[in-house]
Amino acid sequence: MDISTIAFSALTISGMGLLLGTGLGYAAVKFKVEADERLQLIRDILPGANCGGCGYPGCDAYAEAVVSGSAPLTACSVGGAAVVAGISEIMGVEAVAVTKQVAFVKCNGNNTNALFKYDYSGLNDCQAAMQLAGGGSKACIYGCLGCGSCYNVCRFEAIEFVDGIVKINREKCTACKQCVGACPKSLITLVPYDNYVNVTCNSRDAGKIVRGNCKVGCISCKMCEKACKFDAVHVENNCAIIDYDKCTMCDECVKKCPTSAIVSKTFVKETKA
Repeated sequence: MDISTIAFSALTISGMGLLLGTGLGYAAVKFKVEADERLQLIRDILPGANCGGCGYPGCDAYAEAVVSGSAPLTACSVGGAAVVAGISEIMGVEAVAVTKQVAFVKCNGNNTNALFKYDYSGLNDCQAAMQLAGGGSKACIYGCLGCGSCYNVCRFEAIEFVDGIVKINREKCTACKQCVGACPKSLITLVPYDNYVNVTCNSRDAGKIVRGNCKVGCISCKMCEKACKFDAVHVENNCAIIDYDKCTMCDECVKKCPTSAIVSKTFVKETKA
């Protein structure tokens, strides 16, 4: 191959490269999609926990969904009211009032209060413990097994072990819902942060059975229903349930509950000697 042929080939290839480069450059300019500046602004004020509590894989995905209009502005429970206000300002809409929530464990069947069928020694995983006879070592099949599946998924150190069961630290909880999904017995729910009246039981058994399993279980006597003047407490499926939209925290249901299954920060029953 002579020098002229080589030179021609080189020039041809260079020309094609230049032509393609020019075409790609033109296409990039012609079909450029302008990035929505709101996306980065929203991402900057999100907490970066990537906990999934908003229903999206992470903060980036949530920010994109907000900008596209497919996600509510109030979904980031970790960021709370401050983040909602910030997102609302960026999106140019009026901020929506957000009720702060925290997780709550509907069981007080600790080592002192509850009856156990056998001693469990195995994986610190409630799902694994439930595979054993009777759905776990606790006599109440609805009770907290205390193996810590919820503890293992909490990124905010908001779950503590207390006398064989788990408790939520209200001041650390961000209501990200990870513990809610991790509990195989559906014992954890979200409740209003400002309301301190809660039912610490989730049993669906009849009162007689509950009495044999736990000292502080709901026996569905309906004394709480009768005591409430605001129609905020009802016994459904053998267990008391509080309607937080109606509850005034008068503590009358707490005072009347014979087993102390309903608790309140503002009223504590005296322990009998």
